[in-house]
Amino acid sequence: MSILERFQHFGTFSQMSLGDKLVASLYVTLLGMGITFTALIIIWGVTTLMSKSIRKSEMKKTLESATVQAVATAKGKALPTENAIDKGETLEDELLIAVITAAIVAATGKSFTIKTIRRVDDQAPVWGKMSRRDVMNSRI
Repeated sequence: MSILERFQHFGTFSQMSLGDKLVASLYVTLLGMGITFTALIIIWGVTTLMSKSIRKSEMKKTLESATVQAVATAKGKALPTENAIDKGETLEDELLIAVITAAIVAATGKSFTIKTIRRVDDQAPVWGKMSRRDVMNSRI
């Protein structure tokens, strides 16, 4: 008869020595804690997966609505005139601004209007640019 079987019945429990009672109690305690922690880890994993899937679907909906809204705003503007084309403002630039706006709105969740976009010179050294390019290419 194992120690847990003797621990289970009152008649055999009263005949056990103090050391056997302590060992059986420790065994039952560890078994109960192990089952509890295993169940908690499973619940934690399920809730993490659920929150990631919900967050992903919400982000997708936000991105789609922001993109549609930004493209509609860009398309709602008048087509650029010849003077505007001479200045370098084309319909592609307007759509690019709309897409950038949609990406920022999707990332931040805040609505705003972009009035100008200007390129900033990259002050990084050549080795820094190359390492950044390698990292970006490795993710494709």
